[in-house]
Amino acid sequence: MHLAENQLVAPGRRTQSAVSADPQPQPQQWHRVLTLLADVSLFIGTRSVWTQGASHRLPVAAVISVCYASILVCGVLALVVRRTRPLARLDLCVLVTAVTLALCTWVMNHGGSDEAILTTQAAREIVAGHPVYGQPWPWLFGHGVALTPTVTGGYDFTYGYPPLAPLLTAPLLWLGHGGAPATAVSTAALVAGTVLLWRMLPTPWRSAATMACLGFGFLPTYARLGYPAITALALLIPVVVHWPRIGRGGRLGPAGAARAMCLGAACATQQLPWFLTPFLLAGIYAVRRGELGPRAATRLILRVVGIAATVWLLINTYFVVSEPGTWIAGIALPLTQGATLHGQGLGDISLYLTDGSDRLDWYGHASLLLAAALLALLVLFMRRLGPAATVLPWCAFYLATRSQDGYYLMMTPLWLAAAVTAPPAEFARAWQPRPRPLRGPHRRTALIAACVLLVAPALASAAVAVTGTPPLRMRVAAVRRLSADVVSRLTLQVTNEGGSPLTPHFMVTTNQGSGKYWSLVRGPATIPAHGTARMEIRPAAGKFALPTRPSTRLRLRAFTATPQTLSSTYIRLRERAGAGAHHSR
Repeated sequence: MHLAENQLVAPGRRTQSAVSADPQPQPQQWHRVLTLLADVSLFIGTRSVWTQGASHRLPVAAVISVCYASILVCGVLALVVRRTRPLARLDLCVLVTAVTLALCTWVMNHGGSDEAILTTQAAREIVAGHPVYGQPWPWLFGHGVALTPTVTGGYDFTYGYPPLAPLLTAPLLWLGHGGAPATAVSTAALVAGTVLLWRMLPTPWRSAATMACLGFGFLPTYARLGYPAITALALLIPVVVHWPRIGRGGRLGPAGAARAMCLGAACATQQLPWFLTPFLLAGIYAVRRGELGPRAATRLILRVVGIAATVWLLINTYFVVSEPGTWIAGIALPLTQGATLHGQGLGDISLYLTDGSDRLDWYGHASLLLAAALLALLVLFMRRLGPAATVLPWCAFYLATRSQDGYYLMMTPLWLAAAVTAPPAEFARAWQPRPRPLRGPHRRTALIAACVLLVAPALASAAVAVTGTPPLRMRVAAVRRLSADVVSRLTLQVTNEGGSPLTPHFMVTTNQGSGKYWSLVRGPATIPAHGTARMEIRPAAGKFALPTRPSTRLRLRAFTATPQTLSSTYIRLRERAGAGAHHSR
């Protein structure tokens, strides 16, 4: 009887030992779901590219059809594989499929946008030995290429980014005309950045990199448009992965030096890394000071800054020497160009919900003040806010005059990298300054008051901008038409209700977005304070076709540069067929 019991128990013990020694345990269910989500995200936008390929390039359509099969097979296997190693290999298969789809889409759509065309033209000028910055290239625009209108009544036709993107584009000019060379650089950078992030993340999280970078079609679209920010993103990925560990133990090492070099190169590609860099440096300093003390942390951060600045300067050296004045103005252009309100941020209140504001400058003030406040809050509460250091800088853009969602969207892989590799535990011992007023029995109240004081200037500036009133009151006095649906001239009666003379620049839009400026045909260019003028304006192309849908609302907008203001009013041009149609607010 005892022998039988031993015979029954022994196999169970051997089985338990074998299971505990199994080198490939079953994967977590969330790992399966993450792989499946990454796989599903590849469906988005794929059909339209397949349709293009079937119409124009059958080999591309055939490759995409194979990718469809891969997506389906990966979807099945993600739910049935029983070990972590096959699931990890499946993550690689999903990545390869995503890269293949991204390259197929580039083959079908590589013309690029205004960003790509400007970058390619800058590369041509570099190869030819001509100046790059401060040089207008108006012939590049039109024919579907977007324009950037400014409050001065014109458009920005110059290259306004640091020079690394055109330097990388120069060897690829043989790809053809248009923006194809620049889109090839940004697409290749996105693919390389995705592979690098995939490789640097822990195995169960790798499909999240595929999904964030190549899934959903968001970032591949920006890459195909030739945005230099995508190249900057790829350079920032190795910087952000495990960024609180940079300089651990007081040693920067080859890996830390390489990350500092990537940071400098990213800052030499596009301006968005400029806003992230102070937050990363503040975080590295706080974490290292909590570990090493103030002197060692200061020496370490100076080495990081020195390496990054050296790389940045080396990339810019040619332009510093050959065109110093225009180079400085060029790389600062997005901050100084005075572009019109655009985006999905707070400025939409003045652009869409009200008739404008005579205090548009305060949106820019609010954005800068909020960025400074968020940096101060990060330093003050590093242990709590440290994990969000890669997200905080972009909050300031919500208050800016240019608040388009691309500023947030293009950097979202950095959010993922920080979420996985920079958890709250990395900041548990980070240094947090606590001056005397923030200590003592009432420290909680003092900290809350400090937060309010830091954010209050930005909120006050935003309130000043939002509550501004339109300085111009406009009325359509007469309409000249070429036909019932084509307008050739508008006669406006404009009253300046402000206390300073204004020089307005007019455009007519379908409310959303911007249009081309109309030129002044007759009347004074500048309206004196509290004065009224009759002005006749003409569309940029000589005619303005009314929207085909009668329900579409038209809006007349007037921008002024000094001070920056916006005045808007809805107009109706379909009501009367002859000149003399009127509309008042």
